[in-house]
Amino acid sequence: MNRALRVFPWRGISRRLNERFLSSITFPPARAAIYVGVVVLLAGVIPVGPAVAQQNQSDPAVWKVGLARVDITPTEPIWLAGYAARNKPSEGVLAPLFAKAMLLEDFQGNRGLIITLDIIGFRENVAAEVARRIEEKTGLKREQVLICFSHTHTGPIVSLGAVAGYSVDEPNRAVIESYTRRLIEQLGDLAASAAESLRPAGLQWGVGVAPFVMNRREFIERGVRIGFNPRGYVDRSVPVLKATSPEGESLAVLFGYACHNTTLTGQHYVISGDYAGFAQAKLEEELPGVQAMFVTGCAADANPHPRGEIEHARQHGSTLAAAVREVLGGPMQPVRGPLKLAYRRVDLPLQQFTEEQLRAMAKGPDYLAGNARRMLEMLEKGEPLPKTFPAPIAVWQFGTDLTLVALPAEVVSDYALLLDSALGHLKLWVAAYCNEVFGYIPSAKVLSEGGYECRGVYVAPGFFAPEVEEVIVKEVREMAAGLGRPVPENWYR
Repeated sequence: MNRALRVFPWRGISRRLNERFLSSITFPPARAAIYVGVVVLLAGVIPVGPAVAQQNQSDPAVWKVGLARVDITPTEPIWLAGYAARNKPSEGVLAPLFAKAMLLEDFQGNRGLIITLDIIGFRENVAAEVARRIEEKTGLKREQVLICFSHTHTGPIVSLGAVAGYSVDEPNRAVIESYTRRLIEQLGDLAASAAESLRPAGLQWGVGVAPFVMNRREFIERGVRIGFNPRGYVDRSVPVLKATSPEGESLAVLFGYACHNTTLTGQHYVISGDYAGFAQAKLEEELPGVQAMFVTGCAADANPHPRGEIEHARQHGSTLAAAVREVLGGPMQPVRGPLKLAYRRVDLPLQQFTEEQLRAMAKGPDYLAGNARRMLEMLEKGEPLPKTFPAPIAVWQFGTDLTLVALPAEVVSDYALLLDSALGHLKLWVAAYCNEVFGYIPSAKVLSEGGYECRGVYVAPGFFAPEVEEVIVKEVREMAAGLGRPVPENWYR
């Protein structure tokens, strides 16, 4: 009562009482005094106007959400990312590509911005430019921005400067650079639009399941190839975060799945968001007015099954959208604040090789040979081989209700199990392909087995060491604990 009394606009109510009531009353002055006293007492008991605002400001369940979207479909033929064997630019558009933003503000005014992109990803120099532009437009710092890539293999290459890993000539490289610079500006404007559209909201989350992801590490007599492994581990969970208005109207749905966005193969030259794009479009069609946003999980060793045809991509998109709808139609858990954010650049250990070992690797499969040749060139110039590679890791803690771990690059599915054990099994969302995409991050198990997922860094020289999993898990545990998440003392290593 006292809190409401402090903020109630007494001068205004006194004036209105005098004008509307006291001037017209016909009962004795004593009764008039009693009447005014009752009104004043009720005003202190019933929260009205600013009193409601102050109560909401101290309610961890109350959020503000700002939403925005922009079409980022290339307007001219452009080299597509993901398959090095492609030999020409794109040929038309199957489905448009989008960047979408969700700005969250908790009851204490803490803010975090999530951007989802229908592209394969980009490296540190582009991420830095995007973050700089967003800060100019909104004031948000780097640690407040989470960039999530769908990793579609039918979207454009995004790069500033040289384009590594593709047979791209100078005219096509110029197209890529022009597109990238335009995208950076679009993302700055997107963040500003989200900040301008903040409105009261509530958050809920739940987890469903979708069946079409398949472990792709097929073991054959010669080793491991990309194929079909029904016995291999995959993460089939579908985490879902829903934003709703105070009236219960759905505003946005952020959802994830740990599956490579590669239903469409290198023979496809038509732009689309693959299954993730179709899933978002399906949800927005079935839920008018809702903004659907996709986040990829630990999917480096997981492919859609079946794959290869446009119809497969549409089918998987519909399946994933149905899984999200099932979560939305069932009981979901409230997500409260405060929102606490952590962001670190961590030095990930790289393997050290002799010149003899590198020469042998340079004669091996292409995914190893190119990196080995770059390292040999460094040795021939007398340059030391790198011992670490810097990588961004982010953790978002939503009160005591949810922890979102955002790993960079292409992370194998083993990390879902490792982090599940290291952080505890409940209230956890593990995402990958966040902030930067620069290579494959294997587990110690995958490195011992070999295969494509061991190719390491593909934007610079280096192969990740088995100790990389220990470094990542240790950092994430420290970050999560520092934000207030209880972490188990005993966990599987």
